[in-house]
Amino acid sequence: MQRQSRDSTEMVAPLIAGIAVAAAAYAGRYSIRAWQAFKARPPTARVRRFYEGGFQPSMTRREAALILGVRESTPAEKIKEAHRRVMVANHPDAGGSHYLASKINEAKDMMMRRNKGGSGSAF
Repeated sequence: MQRQSRDSTEMVAPLIAGIAVAAAAYAGRYSIRAWQAFKARPPTARVRRFYEGGFQPSMTRREAALILGVRESTPAEKIKEAHRRVMVANHPDAGGSHYLASKINEAKDMMMRRNKGGSGSAF
């Protein structure tokens, strides 16, 4: 009887080792296929939502449009809406910067064609 139980435990160890090797092989195969699928995917376009760069010495219509998030040919009503939206997010009374607020106002003036020469910025 003891010989029979010892034989069964001797048979279990190679079975467990075989299952472990098979599981490792299956996981390796899955990992390789996942990596190949990852490498084969088409490149995605990286869309930058905000303009990256500093301010120009003298504001242009292009820069003003970028600041307000509108096109250069946007009507006056849309410019006012955009100015309000950007100003609410950056107002000095709400913790925003005085410098940015002056640039936002300058951009609105530029887009409304009321730029009074010079940079118009208080800074």
